[in-house]
Amino acid sequence: MKKSNLPITDVKHLIPQKEPFEMVDTLLGFSKTSVSSSFKITEGNLFLKDDLFLEPGIIENMAQTVALHTGYDYFLRDEPAPTGYIGSVKKVEIFYLPKLNEIITTKAEILHEFMGVTMVKIEVFNTEKEVIASGQMKTVIAS
Repeated sequence: MKKSNLPITDVKHLIPQKEPFEMVDTLLGFSKTSVSSSFKITEGNLFLKDDLFLEPGIIENMAQTVALHTGYDYFLRDEPAPTGYIGSVKKVEIFYLPKLNEIITTKAEILHEFMGVTMVKIEVFNTEKEVIASGQMKTVIAS
């Protein structure tokens, strides 16, 4: 099993998404039941409009944080990161849209994981550690 020190600031090999659709850039924390990531909102982001990071970008950031958990778990076992997709999104509330150059932090807690289906509770924080979004998501690993 591989060992790697956190944070990991280049996560491209841990998630299936590729430029320009990457919405996480750093793995901050990892355990079997949780993951945390960060993402700097930069010029040219697909979900940036009028210097605000829009709702679809926040939801994609949530999903990619979950993908990062799966990808890092596979990385530790020397296996390639699997492809997955969002199975469902519920109870999502977005309180604030982050701005250009802001760094958001996303924390996901694994509620259930069974046969490639993962149910998570997610919170997204701004630089001041205020919750800007929360929700639950089910992700499914593609077979």
